[in-house]
Amino acid sequence: MRAVFISDTHGKHDELILPEGDILFHMGDVSNVGTESGIIDFLNWFEKLDVQYKIFIAGNHDFFFEKESESIIKELIPPSIIYLNDSGIEINGKYIWGSPIQPWFFDWAFNRKRGEEILEHWKLIPKNTDILLTHGPPFGILDQTLSGKSVGCEELMKEVDKIKPKIHAFGHIHEAYGIQEKEECTFVNASVLNFNYKLVNKPIVIDI
Repeated sequence: MRAVFISDTHGKHDELILPEGDILFHMGDVSNVGTESGIIDFLNWFEKLDVQYKIFIAGNHDFFFEKESESIIKELIPPSIIYLNDSGIEINGKYIWGSPIQPWFFDWAFNRKRGEEILEHWKLIPKNTDILLTHGPPFGILDQTLSGKSVGCEELMKEVDKIKPKIHAFGHIHEAYGIQEKEECTFVNASVLNFNYKLVNKPIVIDI
């Protein structure tokens, strides 16, 4: 199964050139400022893609998914799209879990305070998770800003070390795009936009 990973399109999804794949993961910031019109535009694009499985989570820019009720969100999302929000799904024997949560940053969407508050979300991740999708990175892995500061989540890193997923994919820190191997886990920062919000990074492809 060929998996394609993208993140942080910020409304520029129409400009993307996607490689062929069986499953497409989007790790959040599908919109620029999280308006309903921006979300609908993304969903229309996502739905039309010729990919068997299309899975996404929200990001800190996607306010619509935090503010609206579950019933409204469910009604809006086409049946061919899988939306994960501290939830999971099994596909072809692989268990996938997704969460939009990330450490507090200027009161954006899905912000949680570091420590116990954010840990409550990471405790929900099942131990049998094969592919973990989060919007933000774990601490020390593809999480450095331009100043060289690591801004990933310490509590998330601890849980990932316990669970040991085969793949942990995220975005959020545009300038940290890339792949990193640690023990048996492949970490993927799939931010397609750079720090200046220019579409310069290619989707990342991994054969599962």
